[in-house]
Amino acid sequence: MSPAAPAVDVRPARPEDAATIVALVRELAVFEREPLSSVKLSEADILRDGFGATPRFELLVASLDGRVEGFALFFPNYSTWEGRAGIHIEDLYVREAARGHGLGRRLMAEIARLAVSRGWPRIDLSVLHWNPARRFYERLAMDELTEWRIYRMNAAAIAHLAATG
Repeated sequence: MSPAAPAVDVRPARPEDAATIVALVRELAVFEREPLSSVKLSEADILRDGFGATPRFELLVASLDGRVEGFALFFPNYSTWEGRAGIHIEDLYVREAARGHGLGRRLMAEIARLAVSRGWPRIDLSVLHWNPARRFYERLAMDELTEWRIYRMNAAAIAHLAATG
C-alpha cells in the first residue's frame, strides 16, 4: 500500500502567519542570491500593510499537511489599455522541499479565480532570467514580454528627484 498523498491547502493569510511569511521572504532572498540584509520586511510591516485599515496587498499561503510551505503576495495594478485593474504578483515562493506537490499551481489557480471573480483580465509578474520557475509560468500559459524592460527608482533617487524637481 502506497503512502497517502500529502494534504495541500491554499488559503488567505491570517495575521498569525506574519512571522512565517517574513521567514519565507528571507528564504526567497537566499534563493534569488540576494544578501539577507536586503530584506527589510518585518512582521509589523506585514500586519500594517496586509491587515491594517487600508491593506496594500493580499497574501495567500499554501500548506502541505498543515504546515505553511509557500506564499503569494499580490496587489491590484491598472491597465489603461484594458480599462480594468489586474493583479501584479510581487512574490510567489514555495520551499524547495515542498516543491512538486502542486502548491505553486494551487496558489496561481487561486489568484486566477480572484482575477476572474473581480473581472480583472491580467495577471503580471516578474521573474529572474535564470530562475527555473520560468518554465512553470510558461506551462500555465504566461507569456514572456521580451519587448518590455523593468525600470526601478530607489529611495535615494526618489528623494533627489523630489527635492530637485
